Amino acid sequence: MATGKMRRTPIERLEYAIILSTLLILVVLMVQPLLNLLAISLSDPSKVTSMSGLAIVPDGFSFDVWKLLITNPAVQRGILNSIFITLTSTVLGVIFTALMAWALSRPGLPGRRTILVLVLVTIVFDPGMIPDYFLNKRLGLIDSYWSVILFKVVNAWYLIILIRFFEEVPSEVLEAAELDGANAFQIFWHIALPVSKSALATVALFYFVFHWNDFFRPMIYLNDQSKWPLQVVLRQFVVEGDKLAMVGVDNSNNYTGASQINIRALSAGMILLTIVPILAIYPLILKFFTKGTMSGALKG
Repeated sequence: MATGKMRRTPIERLEYAIILSTLLILVVLMVQPLLNLLAISLSDPSKVTSMSGLAIVPDGFSFDVWKLLITNPAVQRGILNSIFITLTSTVLGVIFTALMAWALSRPGLPGRRTILVLVLVTIVFDPGMIPDYFLNKRLGLIDSYWSVILFKVVNAWYLIILIRFFEEVPSEVLEAAELDGANAFQIFWHIALPVSKSALATVALFYFVFHWNDFFRPMIYLNDQSKWPLQVVLRQFVVEGDKLAMVGVDNSNNYTGASQINIRALSAGMILLTIVPILAIYPLILKFFTKGTMSGALKG
């Protein structure tokens, strides 16, 4: 029997080269803007205005932008608020979505079809901002973190993803657990959740990205600036161009070189602050996708 690698045909080699080239181009297109932002934020403030949008190497070198941002109380509070809101929303979202999806995936649930129709209705017909605002006002949630945390704590799209995944759990395994005396919650906790890690990781990632990037709802419902997440602080700074309020430079003597800081460099630093957590979480979630893919291949 011949051993070794199978030789590719010329057509296969061409296809491989095209795919590889396309992926490399996509990587460059996605990474270059991030490197440009990093280069701008680390450049000498007096040279930032002359830098092009394609530059990926700092012109000069300075940490003034990052010192101003990291030591600014508004930015510090924004980071802590974003972490608290995002993590709390993600944990609650995954828990409640998984519980509801497991119940709706069981064929014997009374009124299952009606509930599923109501779930689909929430996708097609959005209640709108005004009824939502008055509801939160009646519940006393205005200017409360909960007005943001509880928003879409069960997302209909993510619910459908988990329902379809739970429906694929072998009925034989569930029946064996019932014969062994396991109750409904034990089956859910010890069988359904462990075999659904990839789906749960996907939903958790969706919730995390959604709440981390959300700025509109906090901007409407959180009037207290001390409760603003980082995205609202970023919007106030970048969109409004409020350099002094966001960086806290009321007097150029408060910080060496503060008066020379370019708003473009500050914007680049703020944007990177909001992007880095999203980029950091992907490698942590990726292993669950890999395990889920391999598990599906083995089942097949």
